Amino acid sequence: MKIQTKQNKSDFEEAGFACKIGQAGNRFWRKSQKKSGTQFSRPIFRAFFLAFLFVIFSAELSAATKKLPVKTLSIIKADGSALPVDCEIAKKPDDRARGFMGRKKIPDGTGMIFVFEQDQILSFWMKNTPHPLSIAYIDSAGKIRDIFDMQPFSLASVQSTSSVRYALEVPQGWFRKNGVSVGDTVMLSF
Repeated sequence: MKIQTKQNKSDFEEAGFACKIGQAGNRFWRKSQKKSGTQFSRPIFRAFFLAFLFVIFSAELSAATKKLPVKTLSIIKADGSALPVDCEIAKKPDDRARGFMGRKKIPDGTGMIFVFEQDQILSFWMKNTPHPLSIAYIDSAGKIRDIFDMQPFSLASVQSTSSVRYALEVPQGWFRKNGVSVGDTVMLSF
């Protein structure tokens, strides 16, 4: 068995991967060789170790880039006109917790509707959210109760003034530009 010395470069160093993970893997390999007495080859161990890391990191990446279902909702304004908005639907707790975090661009005419199981006072913040947003709190009948603007990365809570079932986030100023106000109705069908 060949033991690494400072004069001999490991495969990780030659490939430019001299890092803690490579060192930890080498230590683990040496200890397992001594304990088990098997002749498990270092390249095979490294391949399994790297495959394990790939699986772990790809699972995290897929969770962060998960696509939510999209539905076009209509907002019925006070004058009776209907305004469509394409909304991602966040029903699951993980989806609601992630929201628009990390999204740098949210096009006009799109948004995300957060669906809750029961009416309650809702509170949102902008942690890890780089795009400025407006939020409408909506009751179980679809009536807009509050509209607030929220600033990127702000940790300040933006709370509904009454018990509501839904929250609709859109690019900041979209409600104002399109004449949507408190009292208008969102046609909800989930």
